[in-house]
Order: sequence, then C-alpha cells, then structure tokens
Amino acid sequence: MLTCPHPPPPVVVLDPGDDAAHTRAALTMHDPAAGRATIHPTPGTDSTLTLAHNLLDALGKTTPVPGYRATAPAWTLAAAWILALPISRLTVLRAHLLSARALDDLLALRARTGVRLYLICHQPKLSASLERSLAHTGYDMADADAVLSQDDQAPPQTRQAAADTAEWISLPALTTLTSHESSPACTCTPPTAAERGFRPPALPTRIAIRVAHRLDRTAHPHLAAHLAAAVVTAASTSQLNTARVLDLALDGTTLTLHDRHNVRQGCTTHPVPDWAQPLLRAAAFTHLLATGERSSALFTDPLGAHGLPSLKDFAEHLKLRPPQPPPLRRKPRKGQQPTATIWPVSGAHHARRWTAEENMQGCPQPQPPRHRP
Repeated sequence: MLTCPHPPPPVVVLDPGDDAAHTRAALTMHDPAAGRATIHPTPGTDSTLTLAHNLLDALGKTTPVPGYRATAPAWTLAAAWILALPISRLTVLRAHLLSARALDDLLALRARTGVRLYLICHQPKLSASLERSLAHTGYDMADADAVLSQDDQAPPQTRQAAADTAEWISLPALTTLTSHESSPACTCTPPTAAERGFRPPALPTRIAIRVAHRLDRTAHPHLAAHLAAAVVTAASTSQLNTARVLDLALDGTTLTLHDRHNVRQGCTTHPVPDWAQPLLRAAAFTHLLATGERSSALFTDPLGAHGLPSLKDFAEHLKLRPPQPPPLRRKPRKGQQPTATIWPVSGAHHARRWTAEENMQGCPQPQPPRHRP
C-alpha cells in the first residue's frame, strides 16, 4: 500500500499567548489550490471521525461521508484528496486539545501522504498527549511569530466560479453513456483520441466550470471520477468499466479506455482536462492507499461503501443529464410530477452503426465524432 518513505518531521508551533492574529494568519493561509490547508478541529469532541470530516470539509468536500460505518475510510479518502490536489502543507489549530488517537491519525496521514504537518499549540508547552505521540517520530519546534506572520501571508487566490443556479445542465457527452455490450479490458497500447480522429462533444469553459464545481463537492473519488470521465470522453459504461488504475497516467492527464472488439471507436487514450485531473487522481490514490493494486477497476470503491447511488442516479443528483426531448407545448398541470430523466441508447459512436441497438426516445443525437480520412 502507498506510503511516503521519508515524510518530513511535524512542526510544533507554540503560540503561548493564544494570539488572535496568529489564528487569523493560519486561516488566511488556507488555500487548497496553492497546496495549503488549515483545519480548526470541532471543539468538545475527541472523535477522530469528526477530525477526518473537518479535514474533508477544509478540502471542499461534503460531509458526513455516506456509505461507511468505520472511521478508517474517511481518513483514507482525506489522504487520497491530499495526494490528488495536491496538498503539501497542513496546519492544525488547537493541536494541544487533540486526543492521543486524533494525533496518531494525523501522524499516520503524514506518513501516508508526505504532507508537512504544522501543529499549533496555543499554550507555553506541549500537552502530555502531544509529547507522547511525537516521541517516536521526532519533530521540529517553531515560534508562532515566525511561522504565522500575517505580514508574510498573501490572501488566497480564489477561482471565481460561474454562478450555479442548480438548474439542469444538459451534456451531449452523456447521450452515449448507456450501453448493453461487454468490453473486456486488454493490455494494448492504444492510439490517442487525436490519432483516431475522435473528439467528444465540446464542453464550453463556462459549463466545464459549473460541472467541476458540482463534482468537486463529493467526498467519494470513484463517483466523481467516473462521471467526470464520462463527460470528457463521451464513452459508454462498458468502455468506462474497462479502466484500471494503471490506465490513468501518473499525472492524470490521459485515460485509456478499452474496446477490444472495436464495437465503438476501439481502444483509445483520451486526454483529461485540468479540471477533471484531480478527480481521477483521487480515485487512483484511493486504490493505491487501500490495496496497493494497480490492476483494480478505477471506478470502483476499494473501501466497500454501501448504499451509494449508481452513476446515473449520481448524475441526476447533481442535475447533470443528456439533452432531453423538446418540452411539450402545453403547460404542466399544477402538482404534476416532473418528467423522469431519459437516458437514451445511442449508436452514434459505434463502428458499425447500422448494427447498433438504438432507443433515443426523442432525445437528440450528439454530433458525430470526426474520424481521420
């Protein structure tokens, strides 16, 4: 399983005066896009699960995380997101109040990810639990004035997200998601999508930002990555199911999907846009942290969550769907239930389209892919 062989020593930062300026500086440093995260542990509890949720909250994920009864999966998910984003510096306020179990989990997180851990103690000396936990790891000491100087901290550069009104977003790439054929994985080295002349439906930047914003909120990497891959590749479920951890480039920039029988466009290596790369990397890191297996199916959960939605249900929860049939001209009756989302069966990307099963149910076909002459 994935671990960091030589993680940096934790840094204990003493703030004996419990200076509010130091706390503000630590909070100002929080900028996950720049590799820095700050957590303020929930007071009044020694629950290590709550601390893991504090960390996931700081990384922009929705908590509590459904599907698990144990504490360990939440820490594995936190580690996966730290590696995927990536986060290089983690600052923990009120560290002198943490229980021995909470401190041990933070030190284990450091060993798994290599994150530089800053433990802020708002008192003149280390607590007994902190001193015992650090006895086996070694640590550095620092003064709050040197580490938490507001004068040296620039405000985080926040990315302006497009206004999201929670309306449905129609994505032509999802029109070709449904499939009933099987597509076994193989060990080929396929051509790129550009070499095949294949281009999925275009995703305008303003729409990509909204899609990324909705996907970024989920703490489950395999769900977010699965749907992101469908959006950027226009692949079918049978093709997506062939992806293994080893089919994702180490930096997340390409994803290989297999189609051994050339039912659709054949085995292809697809480019992954910047916004989707952390999602796919997090899915891969979850497998590497939990099992260490690179041959595992990428879009499955190695942590064994129960009761999670299917891919289509997850998409609908985020109000993402393929373009629907034109609306009826008559106005819906008062109290009438909204029409269920239609997931068509399209043969648009089949190599032999005349043999493909189709059931569009009034949904528009996506633009045909462009192939090399």
